[in-house]
Amino acid sequence: MNYLGFEAYEKSINKIGESSAVFMAKVGDEDFIIAGGNAPGIGGFKGESLGDGRIKAPLSHENADVLRKLLPFTAPSRVLTKDRSFGLGDRLGIATPGHIKLFEQYDAYPVFAQQSIRELNLTNRTYEDVLDSVTFAVFRDGFKKGWGADGDHLKTVKDVEYALSLGFSMITLDCSDHIKNDVTDANAPALPKNYGDKYLGKKFDIGEGVVLDFTEGELKKIVAIYGEAIDFAVEMYNRFLKDGKYAADFEISIDETISTTTPLQHYFVARELIDAGVSFATMAPRFCGEFQKGIDYIGDLAQFEKEVKIHAVIARHFKYKLSIHSGSDKFSVFPSIGKETRGIFHIKTAGTNWLEAMRVVAAVDPAFYREIHKYALSAFDEATKYYHVTTDLSKIPNVDTLKDAELPGIFNQNDARQLIHITYGLILSKKNADGSFAFKDKLYKLWKKNEQVYADALIKHIGKHLDLLGVKKD
Repeated sequence: MNYLGFEAYEKSINKIGESSAVFMAKVGDEDFIIAGGNAPGIGGFKGESLGDGRIKAPLSHENADVLRKLLPFTAPSRVLTKDRSFGLGDRLGIATPGHIKLFEQYDAYPVFAQQSIRELNLTNRTYEDVLDSVTFAVFRDGFKKGWGADGDHLKTVKDVEYALSLGFSMITLDCSDHIKNDVTDANAPALPKNYGDKYLGKKFDIGEGVVLDFTEGELKKIVAIYGEAIDFAVEMYNRFLKDGKYAADFEISIDETISTTTPLQHYFVARELIDAGVSFATMAPRFCGEFQKGIDYIGDLAQFEKEVKIHAVIARHFKYKLSIHSGSDKFSVFPSIGKETRGIFHIKTAGTNWLEAMRVVAAVDPAFYREIHKYALSAFDEATKYYHVTTDLSKIPNVDTLKDAELPGIFNQNDARQLIHITYGLILSKKNADGSFAFKDKLYKLWKKNEQVYADALIKHIGKHLDLLGVKKD
């Protein structure tokens, strides 16, 4: 729409008081912040003076910081406190417009900005970029419901401090480096007396018909497996979150391990953290079966439902939410997750948003997709250094034998999904001999041109996740 002589995004128009306004407008092929007036904070934008008291400010990190202070809805907030929260790992920085349209419809709160350090390294992005891309999308499309930013799977003091210093509203602490996966009955050290006094010979009635008790052998192994991880979580909480310096929620991740988290292990870790004064909003155990990237659950559905029920009871007993990691496309277990958590959960997705972006490429530029697909096949072995998958490349259709109209359907085949899922970093960073990107720049131009196509794909695909979880529409 035309607003004050600019091609403005209507939903971005924010009037402040009687004489100030800030909005986003398209000038040529670029978007800018247009700000004018004397409201506090308006003068903080850095850009070109238009000579009438207004500023045309580029979409820079410095201006994003000003925007987040001026319009708090453009800054992340602590959405883990809501019953239903949903993480959306947008590796490209372009998915938020589609995610906004979706979450405007559903009774769940999005974590639009969710990235791990591994993902940042593979995509050559920064947390500043991750946060700013969401801020500008939320501003442009007027999303005022509230959204979160997750420093995902962080393992070090440096990385946690990095995310929190930028205003991330959630930290997922990955304790995997401190979990001892090689503990056996034979090599477990003697049980410390304080744990024996606390847990042995007692029954722990946590409600809903669930009663837990520990044998000495079980407890000895649990202490050996998780003791160091608990100490690590306590240390990080006390260092960063205990005094309230950072307004952020805390998630405990114990899922990045080889073995399944038993109910006794889950209970022990939760109780020890709470007894140590740690306040956390969510915990992610390692569930039975396999939660591989970008495909449905692999395992015994009946066993999963039985175990997730007990994990949900433990979470309710201690008053935090159960968190489900690698939640992309786990359609077969979503109904039981929704049911057993009573609709109170946090789900994380990531690669499925990238896969939908690549499905768009296959649909609108088949020749380009074939080129990328063939490179992904050559890069697959390198990508498996970062991700565990059971992909069988021999089952993937030969893209040269598929008709153009058939190419998008390749994303319905699990092995092809995993191929493209785990090679994202190599695809985006691949360079030609002259130093130019082989695929990245052309991909972003394609996605920009087809923004609505991508948004529609996300609404349909992520919407399926929410529907199967039983999330109601607002």
